[in-house]
Amino acid sequence: MYKIAVMGDYDSIYGFAAVGLDTFALTEVKKAEKQIHDLAAAGYAVIYITEDWAQQLTHVIDKYKDQMLPAVIQIPGVSGNTGEGVENVKKFVEQAVGSDILFSQNG
Repeated sequence: MYKIAVMGDYDSIYGFAAVGLDTFALTEVKKAEKQIHDLAAAGYAVIYITEDWAQQLTHVIDKYKDQMLPAVIQIPGVSGNTGEGVENVKKFVEQAVGSDILFSQNG
């Protein structure tokens, strides 16, 4: 079974533990970079990360963009919504729908 992680500032992520997700509070950029790599190596399928932290870790997140797993998905934090997370989810959905449509036409 795949695991799901949530990364970001403590106030934004602590509630996710109540629904069974693994939470990782971030305080330093270097440790956050290592945390993403560690989670990917540990077999996490989905890593949710707050938008404010994702902006600081773009160079790390980009390494996983073209890989099947983990999917790194931005979510709003307590500091607000920049719209970046919604835009990225929209792109993922368009890719998934496009892939499914192409697959069913060829299959």
